[in-house]
Amino acid sequence: MEFKWRVTIAMSLLVLAKLANVSVPLVLKEIIDALDVDNAVLAVPVLLVVAYGLLRLFSTLFGELRDAIFAKVTQRAIRRVALQVFEHLHSLSLRFHLDRQTGGVSRDIERGTRGIGFLLNFMLFNILPTLLEIGLVAAILFSKYNIWFAVITFATLVIYIAFTLFITEWRMVVRRSMNDLDSKANSRAIDSLLNYETVKYFGNERFEVARYDDNMQRWEVAAVRNTTSLALLNAGQSFIIAIGMTLLMLLAAQEVAAKTMTLGDLVLINVFMIQLYMPLHFLGFVYREIRHALADMEKMFGLMHENIEVADAPDAKQLDASNAEVRFEKVSFGYGSERQILFDVDFTVPHDKTVAVVGASGAGKSTLSRLLFRFYDAQRGRILINGQDIRSVTQRSLRAAIGIVPQDTVLFNDTIYYNIAYGRPEATREEVIGAARSAHIHSFIESLPKGYETTVGERGLKLSGGEKQRVAIARAILKNPAILIFDEATSALDSKSEKAIQAELRSVAQNRTTLIIAHRLSTVVDADQILVMDKGRVIERGSHQELLRLNGVYAQMWNLQKQEEKSEPNP
Repeated sequence: MEFKWRVTIAMSLLVLAKLANVSVPLVLKEIIDALDVDNAVLAVPVLLVVAYGLLRLFSTLFGELRDAIFAKVTQRAIRRVALQVFEHLHSLSLRFHLDRQTGGVSRDIERGTRGIGFLLNFMLFNILPTLLEIGLVAAILFSKYNIWFAVITFATLVIYIAFTLFITEWRMVVRRSMNDLDSKANSRAIDSLLNYETVKYFGNERFEVARYDDNMQRWEVAAVRNTTSLALLNAGQSFIIAIGMTLLMLLAAQEVAAKTMTLGDLVLINVFMIQLYMPLHFLGFVYREIRHALADMEKMFGLMHENIEVADAPDAKQLDASNAEVRFEKVSFGYGSERQILFDVDFTVPHDKTVAVVGASGAGKSTLSRLLFRFYDAQRGRILINGQDIRSVTQRSLRAAIGIVPQDTVLFNDTIYYNIAYGRPEATREEVIGAARSAHIHSFIESLPKGYETTVGERGLKLSGGEKQRVAIARAILKNPAILIFDEATSALDSKSEKAIQAELRSVAQNRTTLIIAHRLSTVVDADQILVMDKGRVIERGSHQELLRLNGVYAQMWNLQKQEEKSEPNP
């Protein structure tokens, strides 16, 4: 076990602290008896007083040392679990991430990791020591005093624990409801802030505030119920302890009056009860908080139990992507039984060739790239790279071989340099700048006051659509993959910028297997083969000229786009 010596020392200090704590009342009894007038002691028991002071010091000091030594164990455990959850989230399918609410997930992880730290500390350093202290006090009471002291003490303990368990279990329903509403409110807030521009476009600030307040109002009701039920629990615990303490003190007072116990014994029992009931009162709080921590951890560990839809096969091999040839063999796919996207799609992208896929929106073009990246697995048919079924190779080696410039480029809220270098984090600065030059964005970056250190904002909102697309192209160039996918790669560019960058895209595509997904036909005229898709099926295929001669769907699309270009006003 990691940090074995730290755990051993911490547990030893825990025992020493409790032994010191239990010894305090025993020494205090001796001091009071020594100073009792009936005993006619002439001098102050200096050694006993010094021992009392040292025991007080040690009971606190050992506890602080224990916390300091165990801190690394707790924080490492939190780090490990948080890392596991984060890694697991990245291994889940795109389907999960399309359904999730970012704000809620982040809040679940935050609460869960905090709950782990609480659980570790309080289980080890409050519950165990309190049980140890109860055992030591019980042994002293049984051996030295009237059995009724032990009976009253344990009766109070049993009633206290039963009451605490009952009320805390009832409160857990309220706590879970509070957590759910908190996560929902946080999700709404983050979703609204991420879509700040859309909110402004439609003037819906008041609507967003009202929607957020609706969640917060329900959270407020749950939070009030949580606080009032806590007050009930604390009041009930205090009532039980007060009755127990009163009965014990009455019994002890009678014993002193009857001369069967000394004044020191009375003080000893009183201090014991205070020392016992204080941690017991705290134990009620700890149990309650542990149940809360477990509720907080439920959702986080629920994320860990999310099924990994797309996983590596047990015997998965590394993909051999040299001179890559991509083949779709009668591939069918749907996002659900009621939403079939692809039907028996069959085509090949030979090495060093470019194949383009065109068609209307919703034809299933972009789904091809998602299947090639293995964000989903095909339900029927298979996808091969150099004859290797992509389900039989590791996802890491598969994705390392493919570069993509997506239709909707989302950037990290970091610098332009970071976002380009993300294509290959170990690349040198010269390689990053070289990729930016190839994507025709270097001069624009250099014109910015902070150059490559300019931050792009959340999801790259500080850059225009065309600038974001160029960063994405530079990132793909830097990755230097064997297979390239351009998914509407120039859709955000104006005609002039598109023509400027197309030559570079052709240059980048040389000696690579390239799949172009496009709506604008002018971007695919040079492709070696063009596939026309409609409603999930390939309905035409051939070169640009062959498809024009066929005078089918592609020819109609071409003529329509030419007319649209002619009707566009000149800038």
